[in-house]
Amino acid sequence: MEKVDCVVIGTGLYGMAAAKQYHALNPQSSLVVFERDSSVGGTWSDHRLYPGITANNLLGGLEYPDFPLDPETFGAKKNEHIPGAALNAYFKAVADKFGITPLIRFNTKVLVAEHQETEEGGWELTTLNSVTNVETKLYTRRLIVGTGQTSEPFVPHFEGQETFGRPIFHGKDWPKYADTLNKDTNITVFGGSKFAWDAVYQYASAGAKVNWVIRSSGHGPCWMSSSWVTPFSRWIEELANTRVLTWFSPCVWGQHDGYTKTRSFLHGTALGRAVVNGFWSVLGQDVLSRYHFDSHPNLAKLKPWTTAMLTGPSYSILNYKTDMLELLKSDLITIHIGEIDHLSPGMVHLADGTQFESTALLSHTGWKHVPLVKFLPEGIEKELGIPHSPLDHSDDADLGSNEALLQKADEEILRSFPMLKNQPNWNPNFVPLTEQKGIDSDDPHAPTKPITPWMLYHFIVPSSERFLKTRDIAFTGAVSTFSNPIASHLIGLWISAYFNGQLAVNPSAAVGDKEALAKIQYETVLQNRFGKWRYPTDWGTTKPPAFIFDAVPYLDQLLHDLGLQSHRKPGWLSEMWSPYLPKDYRTVNEEWQKLNKTKA
Repeated sequence: MEKVDCVVIGTGLYGMAAAKQYHALNPQSSLVVFERDSSVGGTWSDHRLYPGITANNLLGGLEYPDFPLDPETFGAKKNEHIPGAALNAYFKAVADKFGITPLIRFNTKVLVAEHQETEEGGWELTTLNSVTNVETKLYTRRLIVGTGQTSEPFVPHFEGQETFGRPIFHGKDWPKYADTLNKDTNITVFGGSKFAWDAVYQYASAGAKVNWVIRSSGHGPCWMSSSWVTPFSRWIEELANTRVLTWFSPCVWGQHDGYTKTRSFLHGTALGRAVVNGFWSVLGQDVLSRYHFDSHPNLAKLKPWTTAMLTGPSYSILNYKTDMLELLKSDLITIHIGEIDHLSPGMVHLADGTQFESTALLSHTGWKHVPLVKFLPEGIEKELGIPHSPLDHSDDADLGSNEALLQKADEEILRSFPMLKNQPNWNPNFVPLTEQKGIDSDDPHAPTKPITPWMLYHFIVPSSERFLKTRDIAFTGAVSTFSNPIASHLIGLWISAYFNGQLAVNPSAAVGDKEALAKIQYETVLQNRFGKWRYPTDWGTTKPPAFIFDAVPYLDQLLHDLGLQSHRKPGWLSEMWSPYLPKDYRTVNEEWQKLNKTKA
């Protein structure tokens, strides 16, 4: 059996960052990267480039700190959204630049990862090559799971779909159905996410007739705005990463930014909370007033149902070449706030009796929120801290089902941030997708099935004693922020330091110390439970961690763990008001290497 030092699964934004960081810090170690598809890039890989795909990010916002996306090389322009083709080329260049390309085994899926019951630990992997259909086994001392949050699409079963006789597909597979993008198509788009907006835009721009169905019993349409918000027209990526503005976000890891007194005033006093509420009101009203949602029947149906403050990365950007809002007012688009009751030959039937012809049904109904790997031995998910069916509530290792710890975390969160007690009833008629009449799924990994939440220490590694001792697994991309490129870079560095026992704040030091281990595990529960109150629809208890204005203090936490400086601006005024972008973390690896040479 082949043996290697480390395996990375996935070559999307986070997987690639982890691979290049591990390779940079451990150049003599053997590294293998498994990619289930035929090219790198994850969302931006060859097979996922649908017509007109463009990043929400402007130039400078979606790049690794140590490899700027050069506009001339990759075909991007200042103050414009980055084309998908440019990001596709960029990720291929990253793989080449950092020596990862020769280490990648394409078209290879990791089916099973079995933990080895030895002092050293490690994993026996079973892989399948989709081209040769050959299974192989491999032993790795370390495993980094970077399969991301948008890898495995979920499409429910619609009543009557066997008689529909037309394509039913998820947005991930849109490139396979590019021939439906024409003026002769009557397309049904199902869902209220940013991708649904993209699909509606592309089809209507091509002259197709669009019936857009958004569940009346669901989360409603996502928040959308331009990249420039507030009365001061600030770039939203900069706004979310400006330290002084992050103080207005209740955050359980906020102490890592060093401004605990300011945060205590804003969230612990009535006057401070009034200021905080005023900030979020201005931000939300600015977006709502700019787009005049009440000026047209179609636009009124797209007015967000949730508040801006409680919305995470589902908040998205109008990154279209022409005016999407004007297109929405055209006769090409009909928006239905309702439920799909059933399908019949070539027809979609809604619960209110509405029916319409459809040549295809594009169902962007989310993603499966569990890793795509089967972990063994059975039941090990509890100790790994990954989502699983909460059948056994008596196991102390199952932090996701430990009612006492969850209650303790809830009490601390609400005591620290009283404003989170007032959770709005954003949809009193909410019904999980797979419980809606006419829709079902036997898939245990469906995004609305009852599972335990993610429970990873700092959203990266298990906090069970077994895995803190062996230090042989980490998850990257189990968190989503507006600062993903920076987070992926720092998490990749954090993982390598953790594997090598070089973290300044090392959770593995708790092994053998019952009290210290309990603190590590409670901190894990506290930070993961926070999402239930802070981002109830984007994170909640069923989805992976996801946040916006809490990203900078999260990056501070990672740097604190690494023993590196988190305040990276030249002066106090700049520190508060100058936004943090990838370029501010460009020298992190050099700082890390210098620090550890000094220690040695």
